[in-house]
Amino acid sequence: MALLNDLINLNLTDSTNKIIAEYIWIGGSGMDLRSKARTLPGPVSDPKKLPKWNYDGSSTGQAPGEDSEVIIYPQAIFKDPFRGGNNILVICDAYTPAGEPIPTNKRHAAAKIFSHPEVEKEVPWYGIEQEYTLLQKDINWPLGWPQGGFPGPQGPYYCGIGADKAFGRDIVDAHYKACLYAGINISGINGEVMPGQWEFQVGPSVGISAGDEIWAARYILERITEIAGVVVSFDPKPIPGDWNGAGAHTNYSTKSMREEGGYEIIKKAIEKLGLRHSEHIAAYGEGNERRLTGRHETANINTFKWGVANRGASIRVGRDTEKEGKGYFEDRRPASNMDPYIVTSMIAETTILL
Repeated sequence: MALLNDLINLNLTDSTNKIIAEYIWIGGSGMDLRSKARTLPGPVSDPKKLPKWNYDGSSTGQAPGEDSEVIIYPQAIFKDPFRGGNNILVICDAYTPAGEPIPTNKRHAAAKIFSHPEVEKEVPWYGIEQEYTLLQKDINWPLGWPQGGFPGPQGPYYCGIGADKAFGRDIVDAHYKACLYAGINISGINGEVMPGQWEFQVGPSVGISAGDEIWAARYILERITEIAGVVVSFDPKPIPGDWNGAGAHTNYSTKSMREEGGYEIIKKAIEKLGLRHSEHIAAYGEGNERRLTGRHETANINTFKWGVANRGASIRVGRDTEKEGKGYFEDRRPASNMDPYIVTSMIAETTILL
Protein backbone atom coordinates (compact mmCIF):
# COMPACT_ATOMS: atom_id res chain seq x y z
CA MET A 1 0.00 0.00 0.00
CA ALA A 2 2.90 2.35 0.68
CA LEU A 3 4.04 2.04 -2.93
CA LEU A 4 0.50 2.67 -4.17
CA ASN A 5 0.26 5.84 -2.09
CA ASP A 6 3.67 6.96 -3.35
CA LEU A 7 2.46 6.60 -6.93
CA ILE A 8 -0.83 8.37 -6.25
CA ASN A 9 1.08 11.27 -4.70
CA LEU A 10 3.66 11.63 -7.47
CA ASN A 11 4.38 15.28 -8.29
CA LEU A 12 4.10 15.45 -12.08
CA THR A 13 5.69 18.89 -12.26
CA ASP A 14 9.06 17.26 -11.54
CA SER A 15 9.02 15.35 -14.83
CA THR A 16 6.49 16.85 -17.27
CA ASN A 17 4.53 19.99 -18.16
CA LYS A 18 1.47 17.86 -18.83
CA ILE A 19 -1.48 18.09 -16.46
CA ILE A 20 -4.55 16.01 -15.66
CA ALA A 21 -7.95 17.67 -16.05
CA GLU A 22 -10.90 15.98 -14.33
CA TYR A 23 -14.05 16.90 -16.28
CA ILE A 24 -17.15 16.90 -14.03
CA TRP A 25 -20.79 16.98 -15.08
CA ILE A 26 -24.25 16.29 -13.68
CA GLY A 27 -25.85 12.95 -14.58
CA GLY A 28 -29.37 11.94 -15.48
CA SER A 29 -30.91 12.13 -12.01
CA GLY A 30 -29.97 15.79 -11.71
CA MET A 31 -28.02 15.01 -8.52
CA ASP A 32 -25.52 12.31 -9.51
CA LEU A 33 -22.11 13.67 -10.39
CA ARG A 34 -19.98 12.00 -13.06
CA SER A 35 -16.37 12.65 -14.03
CA LYS A 36 -13.51 11.43 -16.19
CA ALA A 37 -9.96 12.61 -16.72
CA ARG A 38 -7.83 13.60 -19.69
CA THR A 39 -4.23 14.68 -20.21
CA LEU A 40 -3.54 18.22 -21.41
CA PRO A 41 -0.19 19.54 -22.73
CA GLY A 42 0.22 22.17 -20.03
CA PRO A 43 -1.40 24.28 -17.30
CA VAL A 44 -4.73 25.99 -18.08
CA SER A 45 -6.47 28.70 -16.06
CA ASP A 46 -9.19 29.82 -18.49
CA PRO A 47 -12.06 27.36 -19.15
CA LYS A 48 -12.51 28.87 -22.63
CA LYS A 49 -9.09 27.48 -23.53
CA LEU A 50 -10.06 23.93 -22.59
CA PRO A 51 -11.30 21.51 -25.26
CA LYS A 52 -14.90 20.34 -25.28
CA TRP A 53 -15.31 16.62 -24.68
CA ASN A 54 -18.04 13.99 -24.92
CA TYR A 55 -19.45 11.03 -23.02
CA ASP A 56 -21.92 8.17 -23.46
CA GLY A 57 -25.24 9.68 -22.46
CA SER A 58 -27.03 6.35 -22.76
CA SER A 59 -25.07 5.17 -19.70
CA THR A 60 -26.09 8.17 -17.59
CA GLY A 61 -29.79 8.28 -18.51
CA GLN A 62 -29.33 11.34 -20.71
CA ALA A 63 -29.44 10.02 -24.29
CA PRO A 64 -30.76 7.02 -26.26
CA GLY A 65 -28.35 4.26 -27.23
CA GLU A 66 -28.71 4.91 -30.96
CA ASP A 67 -27.65 8.56 -30.52
CA SER A 68 -25.72 8.53 -27.26
CA GLU A 69 -23.08 11.22 -27.65
CA VAL A 70 -23.38 14.15 -25.25
CA ILE A 71 -20.94 17.07 -25.48
CA ILE A 72 -19.58 18.73 -22.34
CA TYR A 73 -18.48 22.36 -22.35
CA PRO A 74 -15.91 23.46 -19.72
CA GLN A 75 -17.31 26.33 -17.63
CA ALA A 76 -15.26 26.69 -14.44
CA ILE A 77 -11.83 25.56 -13.23
CA PHE A 78 -10.72 24.65 -9.71
CA LYS A 79 -7.41 23.31 -8.44
CA ASP A 80 -7.45 19.54 -7.94
CA PRO A 81 -6.92 18.78 -4.22
CA PHE A 82 -6.56 15.05 -4.90
CA ARG A 83 -3.80 15.16 -7.53
CA GLY A 84 -2.24 18.48 -6.52
CA GLY A 85 0.29 20.30 -8.69
CA ASN A 86 -1.12 22.04 -11.74
CA ASN A 87 -3.90 19.49 -12.14
CA ILE A 88 -7.46 20.80 -12.27
CA LEU A 89 -11.12 20.03 -11.70
CA VAL A 90 -13.37 21.28 -14.51
CA ILE A 91 -17.08 21.96 -13.97
CA CYS A 92 -18.91 21.35 -17.26
CA ASP A 93 -22.44 21.52 -18.61
CA ALA A 94 -23.90 19.22 -21.23
CA TYR A 95 -25.23 19.71 -24.77
CA THR A 96 -26.40 17.74 -27.76
CA PRO A 97 -24.00 17.53 -30.74
CA ALA A 98 -26.14 20.29 -32.31
CA GLY A 99 -25.33 22.60 -29.40
CA GLU A 100 -28.67 22.46 -27.59
CA PRO A 101 -28.57 22.15 -23.78
CA ILE A 102 -29.84 18.74 -22.67
CA PRO A 103 -32.77 18.72 -20.17
CA THR A 104 -30.56 18.19 -17.10
CA ASN A 105 -28.37 21.17 -18.02
CA LYS A 106 -29.77 23.81 -15.69
CA ARG A 107 -26.66 25.98 -15.88
CA HIS A 108 -27.42 27.20 -19.41
CA ALA A 109 -30.73 28.87 -18.45
CA ALA A 110 -29.22 30.23 -15.23
CA ALA A 111 -26.34 31.82 -17.15
CA LYS A 112 -28.87 33.64 -19.37
CA ILE A 113 -30.57 35.15 -16.30
CA PHE A 114 -27.27 36.14 -14.70
CA SER A 115 -26.07 37.78 -17.93
CA HIS A 116 -29.20 39.95 -18.16
CA PRO A 117 -28.14 43.63 -17.84
CA GLU A 118 -30.57 44.31 -14.99
CA VAL A 119 -29.24 41.34 -13.03
CA GLU A 120 -25.59 42.15 -13.75
CA LYS A 121 -26.19 45.71 -12.55
CA GLU A 122 -27.42 44.42 -9.19
CA VAL A 123 -24.37 42.13 -8.61
CA PRO A 124 -26.33 39.38 -6.76
CA TRP A 125 -24.46 37.77 -3.87
CA TYR A 126 -25.26 34.30 -2.56
CA GLY A 127 -24.23 32.40 0.54
CA ILE A 128 -25.46 28.81 0.47
CA GLU A 129 -25.63 26.61 3.58
CA GLN A 130 -25.31 23.05 2.27
CA GLU A 131 -26.47 20.44 4.78
CA TYR A 132 -25.77 16.73 4.28
CA THR A 133 -25.84 13.44 6.20
CA LEU A 134 -23.03 10.92 6.47
CA LEU A 135 -24.22 7.32 6.27
CA GLN A 136 -22.59 4.03 7.15
CA LYS A 137 -21.82 2.16 3.95
CA ASP A 138 -24.00 -0.90 3.11
CA ILE A 139 -26.64 -0.23 5.78
CA ASN A 140 -27.54 3.39 4.86
CA TRP A 141 -27.81 4.42 8.50
CA PRO A 142 -26.32 7.66 9.87
CA LEU A 143 -22.70 7.61 10.95
CA GLY A 144 -22.37 7.16 14.70
CA TRP A 145 -25.85 5.67 15.13
CA PRO A 146 -26.14 2.15 16.55
CA GLN A 147 -27.01 -0.34 13.81
CA GLY A 148 -30.79 -0.63 13.69
CA GLY A 149 -31.11 1.70 16.66
CA PHE A 150 -31.19 5.37 17.57
CA PRO A 151 -28.95 7.76 19.49
CA GLY A 152 -30.18 10.03 22.26
CA PRO A 153 -32.61 12.80 21.29
CA GLN A 154 -31.50 15.96 19.50
CA GLY A 155 -29.96 18.70 21.57
CA PRO A 156 -26.28 18.00 22.26
CA TYR A 157 -25.19 17.46 18.64
CA TYR A 158 -25.52 20.91 17.04
CA CYS A 159 -21.96 22.33 16.94
CA GLY A 160 -21.16 19.61 19.47
CA ILE A 161 -17.77 18.14 20.28
CA GLY A 162 -16.78 14.75 21.64
CA ALA A 163 -16.83 11.17 20.42
CA ASP A 164 -20.44 10.72 21.53
CA LYS A 165 -21.70 13.83 19.74
CA ALA A 166 -19.65 14.50 16.58
CA PHE A 167 -19.44 11.73 14.00
CA GLY A 168 -17.27 12.16 10.89
CA ARG A 169 -15.32 15.30 11.77
CA ASP A 170 -12.23 13.98 9.94
CA ILE A 171 -14.24 13.87 6.71
CA VAL A 172 -15.66 17.35 7.35
CA ASP A 173 -12.28 18.94 8.02
CA ALA A 174 -10.67 17.16 5.05
CA HIS A 175 -13.45 18.56 2.86
CA TYR A 176 -13.07 22.06 4.32
CA LYS A 177 -9.35 22.21 3.57
CA ALA A 178 -9.72 20.57 0.16
CA CYS A 179 -12.29 23.20 -0.86
CA LEU A 180 -10.02 26.03 0.28
CA TYR A 181 -7.16 24.48 -1.69
CA ALA A 182 -9.38 24.16 -4.76
CA GLY A 183 -10.24 27.86 -4.71
CA ILE A 184 -13.85 27.41 -3.64
CA ASN A 185 -15.11 30.28 -1.49
CA ILE A 186 -16.07 27.98 1.38
CA SER A 187 -16.75 30.16 4.40
CA GLY A 188 -17.34 27.69 7.23
CA ILE A 189 -18.55 24.33 8.54
CA ASN A 190 -20.51 23.11 11.55
CA GLY A 191 -22.13 20.03 13.03
CA GLU A 192 -25.89 20.04 12.62
CA VAL A 193 -28.88 19.28 14.87
CA MET A 194 -29.24 15.63 13.87
CA PRO A 195 -26.20 13.48 14.74
CA GLY A 196 -24.27 12.47 11.64
CA GLN A 197 -25.49 15.57 9.82
CA TRP A 198 -23.13 18.43 8.91
CA GLU A 199 -23.15 21.68 7.00
CA PHE A 200 -20.71 23.68 4.93
CA GLN A 201 -21.25 27.21 3.68
CA VAL A 202 -20.15 28.63 0.33
CA GLY A 203 -20.12 32.36 -0.33
CA PRO A 204 -20.47 35.17 -0.75
CA SER A 205 -20.36 34.21 -4.41
CA VAL A 206 -21.55 36.36 -7.30
CA GLY A 207 -24.12 35.12 -9.82
CA ILE A 208 -23.45 31.87 -11.67
CA SER A 209 -20.28 31.20 -9.67
CA ALA A 210 -22.40 30.23 -6.64
CA GLY A 211 -23.77 27.22 -8.54
CA ASP A 212 -20.35 26.27 -9.91
CA GLU A 213 -18.81 26.38 -6.44
CA ILE A 214 -21.55 24.33 -4.77
CA TRP A 215 -21.31 21.61 -7.43
CA ALA A 216 -17.51 21.56 -7.14
CA ALA A 217 -17.78 21.34 -3.33
CA ARG A 218 -20.30 18.51 -3.61
CA TYR A 219 -17.96 16.67 -5.98
CA ILE A 220 -15.03 17.01 -3.58
CA LEU A 221 -17.21 15.79 -0.69
CA GLU A 222 -18.33 12.74 -2.68
CA ARG A 223 -14.70 11.92 -3.51
CA ILE A 224 -13.60 12.25 0.12
CA THR A 225 -16.43 10.06 1.40
CA GLU A 226 -15.52 7.53 -1.30
CA ILE A 227 -11.99 7.38 0.13
CA ALA A 228 -13.33 7.12 3.69
CA GLY A 229 -15.80 4.34 2.83
CA VAL A 230 -18.75 6.45 3.92
CA VAL A 231 -21.84 7.48 1.93
CA VAL A 232 -22.98 11.11 1.73
CA SER A 233 -26.73 11.74 1.44
CA PHE A 234 -28.38 14.95 0.30
CA ASP A 235 -31.86 13.61 1.07
CA PRO A 236 -33.91 16.41 2.67
CA LYS A 237 -35.34 14.06 5.32
CA PRO A 238 -33.06 11.02 5.60
CA ILE A 239 -34.60 9.76 8.87
CA PRO A 240 -38.37 10.03 9.44
CA GLY A 241 -39.70 11.17 12.79
CA ASP A 242 -38.43 13.65 15.35
CA TRP A 243 -35.18 14.38 13.55
CA ASN A 244 -34.20 17.51 11.64
CA GLY A 245 -34.17 17.39 7.88
CA ALA A 246 -31.42 18.73 5.63
CA GLY A 247 -31.71 21.98 3.70
CA ALA A 248 -29.69 24.39 1.61
CA HIS A 249 -30.62 27.76 3.07
CA THR A 250 -29.77 30.42 0.50
CA ASN A 251 -28.66 33.85 1.67
CA TYR A 252 -29.12 36.56 -0.92
CA SER A 253 -28.55 40.24 -1.49
CA THR A 254 -28.34 42.67 -4.37
CA LYS A 255 -26.36 45.90 -4.68
CA SER A 256 -29.53 47.89 -3.91
CA MET A 257 -30.17 45.81 -0.78
CA ARG A 258 -26.62 46.38 0.47
CA GLU A 259 -26.86 50.17 0.11
CA GLU A 260 -28.65 52.74 2.26
CA GLY A 261 -32.41 52.18 2.15
CA GLY A 262 -31.85 48.55 1.22
CA TYR A 263 -34.29 47.20 3.81
CA GLU A 264 -37.22 48.56 1.80
CA ILE A 265 -35.83 46.81 -1.30
CA ILE A 266 -35.53 43.60 0.73
CA LYS A 267 -39.18 43.79 1.84
CA LYS A 268 -40.32 44.33 -1.76
CA ALA A 269 -38.22 41.35 -2.89
CA ILE A 270 -39.74 39.16 -0.18
CA GLU A 271 -43.22 40.22 -1.29
CA LYS A 272 -42.37 39.12 -4.85
CA LEU A 273 -41.10 35.77 -3.57
CA GLY A 274 -44.36 35.26 -1.70
CA LEU A 275 -46.36 35.76 -4.88
CA ARG A 276 -44.39 32.95 -6.57
CA HIS A 277 -44.17 30.64 -3.54
CA SER A 278 -45.62 27.58 -5.28
CA GLU A 279 -43.33 27.96 -8.31
CA HIS A 280 -40.27 28.23 -6.09
CA ILE A 281 -41.29 25.25 -3.94
CA ALA A 282 -41.73 23.13 -7.07
CA ALA A 283 -38.13 23.94 -8.08
CA TYR A 284 -36.47 23.75 -4.66
CA GLY A 285 -35.69 20.03 -4.46
CA GLU A 286 -37.29 16.57 -4.56
CA GLY A 287 -38.90 15.28 -1.37
CA ASN A 288 -38.97 18.70 0.26
CA GLU A 289 -42.51 18.08 1.47
CA ARG A 290 -41.06 15.57 3.97
CA ARG A 291 -38.88 18.34 5.41
CA LEU A 292 -41.06 21.47 5.26
CA THR A 293 -43.64 20.40 7.83
CA GLY A 294 -43.73 23.45 10.10
CA ARG A 295 -41.56 21.60 12.63
CA HIS A 296 -37.80 21.28 13.09
CA GLU A 297 -37.00 24.90 12.16
CA THR A 298 -39.12 24.99 8.99
CA ALA A 299 -42.27 26.69 7.74
CA ASN A 300 -45.04 24.50 6.35
CA ILE A 301 -44.56 23.87 2.64
CA ASN A 302 -47.98 25.37 1.82
CA THR A 303 -47.41 28.53 3.85
CA PHE A 304 -45.28 31.55 3.00
CA LYS A 305 -44.21 33.78 5.85
CA TRP A 306 -41.21 35.87 6.73
CA GLY A 307 -39.83 37.31 9.92
CA VAL A 308 -36.83 38.80 11.64
CA ALA A 309 -34.63 36.15 13.30
CA ASN A 310 -37.42 33.59 12.78
CA ARG A 311 -36.05 30.15 11.87
CA GLY A 312 -39.59 28.85 11.50
CA ALA A 313 -40.24 31.19 8.57
CA SER A 314 -39.90 30.73 4.82
CA ILE A 315 -37.69 33.82 4.66
CA ARG A 316 -35.57 34.99 7.59
CA VAL A 317 -34.17 38.50 7.93
CA GLY A 318 -31.27 38.93 10.35
CA ARG A 319 -31.31 41.31 13.29
CA ASP A 320 -28.30 43.18 11.88
CA THR A 321 -30.09 43.78 8.58
CA GLU A 322 -33.13 45.16 10.39
CA LYS A 323 -30.96 47.36 12.63
CA GLU A 324 -28.74 48.72 9.85
CA GLY A 325 -31.57 49.15 7.34
CA LYS A 326 -29.69 47.22 4.68
CA GLY A 327 -28.11 43.82 4.09
CA TYR A 328 -29.45 40.43 3.01
CA PHE A 329 -32.11 37.81 3.69
CA GLU A 330 -32.18 34.03 3.91
CA ASP A 331 -34.49 31.81 1.86
CA ARG A 332 -34.91 28.77 4.13
CA ARG A 333 -37.05 26.74 1.73
CA PRO A 334 -34.49 25.03 -0.57
CA ALA A 335 -33.86 21.36 0.16
CA SER A 336 -30.36 19.92 0.53
CA ASN A 337 -30.72 18.24 -2.88
CA MET A 338 -31.67 21.43 -4.71
CA ASP A 339 -29.90 22.43 -7.91
CA PRO A 340 -28.03 25.65 -7.05
CA TYR A 341 -28.24 26.86 -10.65
CA ILE A 342 -32.04 26.71 -10.48
CA VAL A 343 -32.39 28.20 -6.99
CA THR A 344 -29.95 31.11 -7.39
CA SER A 345 -31.18 32.14 -10.83
CA MET A 346 -34.83 31.82 -9.84
CA ILE A 347 -34.34 34.09 -6.83
CA ALA A 348 -32.63 36.66 -9.06
CA GLU A 349 -35.33 36.39 -11.72
CA THR A 350 -38.19 36.79 -9.23
CA THR A 351 -36.66 39.67 -7.27
CA ILE A 352 -35.02 41.64 -10.10
CA LEU A 353 -36.71 40.84 -13.41
CA LEU A 354 -40.37 40.37 -12.40
